[in-house]
Amino acid sequence: MNLSIIIISYNTKKLLIDCLQSIEESEKSKNRKLGMEVIIVDNHSTDGTRECLKEIKDNQFKNFTIKTIFNQENVGWAKANNQGIRESGGEYLLFLNPDTIVLPFALTKLYHSMEKDPQVGIATGRINLANGQFQKECHRGFPTPWNSFCHFTGMDRIFPKSRLFAGYFLGYLPLDVDHEIDACTGAFMMVKRKVGEKIGWWDEDYFWYGEDLDICYRTKKAGFKTMYYPYLCIIHYHGASSGIIKETKSKANAKTKKMAALASTKAMRTFYQKHYQKKYPTIINKLTISGINLLEKIRVKKIASQH
Repeated sequence: MNLSIIIISYNTKKLLIDCLQSIEESEKSKNRKLGMEVIIVDNHSTDGTRECLKEIKDNQFKNFTIKTIFNQENVGWAKANNQGIRESGGEYLLFLNPDTIVLPFALTKLYHSMEKDPQVGIATGRINLANGQFQKECHRGFPTPWNSFCHFTGMDRIFPKSRLFAGYFLGYLPLDVDHEIDACTGAFMMVKRKVGEKIGWWDEDYFWYGEDLDICYRTKKAGFKTMYYPYLCIIHYHGASSGIIKETKSKANAKTKKMAALASTKAMRTFYQKHYQKKYPTIINKLTISGINLLEKIRVKKIASQH
């Protein structure tokens, strides 16, 4: 088994089926075909996803087998991924969002790119949103206090190519060549099993958001690289479950959007407390946490005003 693909589903039935079909169609060449399995962990969907998955026949997809895990509650993204890992057999694992379309040969390209360098622990490719725009989250710097300050004050948009001001999304690095990055999004992230096992896989202190930054941070700390490869790999209908992103097919209600906003800022606090709090003086810590609290209030207020 070369590759185990783990997908966490939560009320994205139609998008999930489209995603599975795109995986099937992406690897049609017999000369390049990988041995693949898909493991779907459903976090207690209520939109008919579970019933739909139960009806999928073993012979519906020719290029991979499907395993399903049905949770009786929403256990969060990190914990669900760890459940899928325990059922997987691939030497590489791809963590893939259900609101994505995998493009032709993206999986084999990424797999063979990673194989060439034993120091690569995590890799991703170019991700485009549904409107054709590049998704910056696949090409990230770590959210240090300075990088975060520059991003949330708009400094990185004023100086998008500056190494000093554009560190949040590494805007000073070219997008058309291979290079190391700090972090990528968990929407499309390939990880070598031996690296994941060394760092202990996903941190279940995160429920929704932040897990991808955390695993990339620990991967780098363990001496491995996270790589960005410039070929287009997926189309991402970003925010399909949360509804907080405009370029999405989401029909999320105000309650779900508020939950997503609160979860995102909670993840910021968790990441900072785990990895940066001991590195910075008390005044920086207080300012950073205050900034996160303010951002949370702004996001919640904005969602309330839209409904």
